[in-house]
Amino acid sequence: MASTLKRVFVLVLDSLGVGALPDAGEFGDLGAHTLDHIVESAGPLDAPRLLALGLGNVPGVTSLPPSPQPIAAFGRCAEISPGKDTSTGHWEMMGCPLEHAFPVFEEGFPEEIIAEFVERAGLPGILANYAASGTAIIDDLAEEHQSSGKPIVYTSADSVFQIAAHEEHFGLERLYEISRIAREILLPLGVGRVIARPFVGEPGAYQRTYNRKDYSLEPPQATALDLIHAAGLPVFGVGKISDIFAGRGVTVNHHTEGNRDGMRVTIELARREKEGLIFLNLVDFDMLFGHRRDPLGYKCALEEFDEDYFALEAQLREGDLVILTADHGNDPTKTETTDHTREFVPLLACGPGLRQGVDLGTRSSFADIGATVTEALGVAAPAAGESFLSQLVD
Repeated sequence: MASTLKRVFVLVLDSLGVGALPDAGEFGDLGAHTLDHIVESAGPLDAPRLLALGLGNVPGVTSLPPSPQPIAAFGRCAEISPGKDTSTGHWEMMGCPLEHAFPVFEEGFPEEIIAEFVERAGLPGILANYAASGTAIIDDLAEEHQSSGKPIVYTSADSVFQIAAHEEHFGLERLYEISRIAREILLPLGVGRVIARPFVGEPGAYQRTYNRKDYSLEPPQATALDLIHAAGLPVFGVGKISDIFAGRGVTVNHHTEGNRDGMRVTIELARREKEGLIFLNLVDFDMLFGHRRDPLGYKCALEEFDEDYFALEAQLREGDLVILTADHGNDPTKTETTDHTREFVPLLACGPGLRQGVDLGTRSSFADIGATVTEALGVAAPAAGESFLSQLVD
């Protein structure tokens, strides 16, 4: 297959959902709408580039004015996988939807699993082993953790085994070591991710750091990343992309410290690299503002992204395709939990010389993104997804 374009940028605005999916009630998410509720709660969004692209034209978005002449193609994607977490969303996006949901352990992990973890990791024990907000559980248990040497283990509505420990008192490399042990122990259970959650500080002033590391299961089938990499084209992961895909199909991954650093790295890659996929996850939207139920902070972060996206546009050239989307929702006005929300995700696609203002409608799967990425780069398509490239290219 001949290559149509030279570079594709996929920018994941982590958790920016645009309205509850039809089955959202099964997930406890009736009425969720991350974007609209942010604007309704925090005030008008000052994001001229996002509005010019057509974020207000996305189906189901009522909080933003539609552009009369959007410079991007616009639509939204439904999720067919049974979940609303990071791995499920990104894997489906890259052509690997799940048939069965990852197992969750909201009542805590089995005692035999915890006992094996404690023994193999050489720990004096663990604290917690229940579902909790990451920031709240650190505030509650960090002092005991520091005095006892026991790491804090917790989970959520996602399939995650999270281990929080103080970077200095416990040790960052030690945290990574025990997280790798947990990953091995949990393989038979099919837990989606083990997440090392380091923090620093003292009582009353604890703060999580960007040295988080995710230890993921491998996707069960080839993703767009695998296919692009196998074809000899580079795949640049920015942020936690490599962790999400267990390192598979990623040529080089760039660790970042937040959204603005992620955009800085992406802009530098746009200046320097001549071909391939640049795949960015902007985690702050989810981690700092969605989970912490902070609509004003979320709005301000979107406005900062808008400024950085304007800087990225200056580095785009003929042969580039940029896709803006999300991996799930996280409605910050939903105060009864701090979990993700099951929502449609936005779809904006643009690039120099590509058609503008095309209505891509409601796509049946996130996987349409991966199918479009692979067709744009002229490589074999993943098993799932329907490309919309023909609607963008003359």
